[in-house]
Amino acid sequence: MRRILAHAPSSASLLFVPALALAACGPNISGGDDDDDGVQPDAGQHTGGDGGGEQPVSEQCRKMDIIFVIDDSGSMEQEQTNLRTNFPMFASLLNSYQISTGEQLDYRAAVTTTGVTASGTQVLPPPFSTSLPFSQTGQDGRFRQVSGMTRPWLERDDPNMAQTFGQAATVGINGPGLEMQLRAMELAIQPSTNPGFVRDDALLGIVILTDEDDCSFRQSSGITINSLEGCVGTPGIPAPTEFLAALDQVKGDRGRWAAAIIAGQTSCTSSFGDAVEGVRLKQFQAASPGNVVFGDICAGNLQGALTQALDTFQAACDNFPPID
Repeated sequence: MRRILAHAPSSASLLFVPALALAACGPNISGGDDDDDGVQPDAGQHTGGDGGGEQPVSEQCRKMDIIFVIDDSGSMEQEQTNLRTNFPMFASLLNSYQISTGEQLDYRAAVTTTGVTASGTQVLPPPFSTSLPFSQTGQDGRFRQVSGMTRPWLERDDPNMAQTFGQAATVGINGPGLEMQLRAMELAIQPSTNPGFVRDDALLGIVILTDEDDCSFRQSSGITINSLEGCVGTPGIPAPTEFLAALDQVKGDRGRWAAAIIAGQTSCTSSFGDAVEGVRLKQFQAASPGNVVFGDICAGNLQGALTQALDTFQAACDNFPPID
């Protein structure tokens, strides 16, 4: 959802102005596997402290835990519909995936939103030159459970798994206008938020779907944002790279998780609407390019980006570091 006001607000409830959903306008994929700067290891590299000697041999994982973090702001209706359309393809590929022993992949999938509960002040641009308080209530990383689900996630053998996932992924468009994609991800993987979901011996896969840049604060109150400047470099906001540590801590190794971000590679406008450049989200991807990929939501159809996400997860699963 756009954060720039088009007209003078009549109340604080008009803090964020919705935009239309987006469409085709740009390349499918950015980023890649070039890790020449040595900032972070590639997927599958063991990062445990073993004195720098020979690394343990990776082994293929047999399980995969997948979390979808979906933007539920006012501009995302068509993207959610497209995800719902394409998920049966995604599930079919997961169902057909076999490890080297011939075993089927034991996977589970869950959905949360980009909404995080927070309050603060939004500084309005000229001619308003004033500030307004805002307050929002979000999912805070908790998984959505819809009709037909017996638990807050779905597993491969659940009846009508793909169709039920589509319902769960249709998160609506009335969520918070200040999207906190990385913070929602960080909350979602915590055992205190979603007990029993993350398994030690499973690859953790994250898919973030949004048309906005990340504005993740860890504080829940006292936030100040500028309508025009967005959240890049905003005082008090954690650097995107800080959220890598939460994934590493939960999984114990960089090679035991992988992520796919589907967001704006650039700002774009099309017949569907607008997307803004995911500057902070691209910084997150660039900090660990070996196991985080970036697909462009401006492509309109999510099939290519979802296939790229699954390819990344399978590659990480093929090189899963052994559990110590």
